[in-house]
Amino acid sequence: MQFADMGARVIKIERPGGGDDTRAWGPPFVSGESAYFLSINRNKESVTLDFKHPEGRRLLDALIARADVLVENFRPGTLDDMQLGYDALHATHPRLVYTSISGFGQTGPLRERAGYDAVLQGEAGLMSITGPADGQGYKVGVAIADLAAGLFAAQGTLLALYERERSGRGQHVDIAMLDSVAALLTYQAGIYFTTGAPPTRAGNAHPTVAPYETFRASDGDVVLAAGNDDLWRRFCRVAGLDACATDPRFATNRDRVRNYAALRPIVADVFGRRTRAEWLDLLNEAGIPAGPVRNLQEVLTDQQLLAREMVHTLPHAVAGPVQVLGTPVKLSSTPGAVRCPPPTLGEHTDTVLLGDLGLSTAEVAALRAAGVV
Repeated sequence: MQFADMGARVIKIERPGGGDDTRAWGPPFVSGESAYFLSINRNKESVTLDFKHPEGRRLLDALIARADVLVENFRPGTLDDMQLGYDALHATHPRLVYTSISGFGQTGPLRERAGYDAVLQGEAGLMSITGPADGQGYKVGVAIADLAAGLFAAQGTLLALYERERSGRGQHVDIAMLDSVAALLTYQAGIYFTTGAPPTRAGNAHPTVAPYETFRASDGDVVLAAGNDDLWRRFCRVAGLDACATDPRFATNRDRVRNYAALRPIVADVFGRRTRAEWLDLLNEAGIPAGPVRNLQEVLTDQQLLAREMVHTLPHAVAGPVQVLGTPVKLSSTPGAVRCPPPTLGEHTDTVLLGDLGLSTAEVAALRAAGVV
């Protein structure tokens, strides 16, 4: 989707009759179309093709011959058995950039295991540091393992394309969901490398900065980010906590982190005395980073987000007008665009087969009758 947003032509190969698994994920559905599928497939073309059939394979080979990039997320080894793995295709199409996304990568003892987002959030340690201190680990509220793998895959693919401009040759981009989530651990991994002790869950508190978390105002939650000592002293002034500003237990960030069990109840108590709006006015006027914990209705109708063109309405062939998110990458000279709605299953099969591959109407009809497309 990132490539398509930036103007690339993206052809999504789907199973005839069923298509991408996410087409069935729901509810909610809009006129039978999955809201999940609609959220991540705009600007793409859908071609239904059974490439296990000899005729389907011939058509796939013809499409690959025209492509700059192939992206696949089969279990490692699956496409090798069909002579569609990297080695086979690189030999025939040396300029092709071949991007593989899998749960555990193309190498290592776990390479053949299937990968699902929630499983990888657990296996990569993210759930061990997410959630309440005295409860079970939580997964992130979006499919962060899937998304991180997709983001790293886009980055790796662009790097491979850039290198191809110099060498003229494509290469294999190997992305593992496990690696991608582990790469997000950053300072939490640094804590383990330094101390030898795995970090634990701390709710919304930060392990190395304080106070840096959510607090409950009288009518809702506020995120306070007092990221340095000056911001802490400013917060104490506007919150009426002058004694805390001079308390040696809380003088420096190091002190506040060490004594957070004593500090947090004090801050939580004062937050409960004002509304969310009152706190945000005070904190923003004082230049203290803070914001409300908003629900998605508040977020997706926000004037700043709308001004940044982060919400679009598109006319879908079945679902009618559908809203999708915009692209966060803003380029001054070659900006991306949300141009086309998510495709219905096989919506572009005829266009691609007739217009791109030069088949006749009769040939396409015969392929469809045989279940190839």
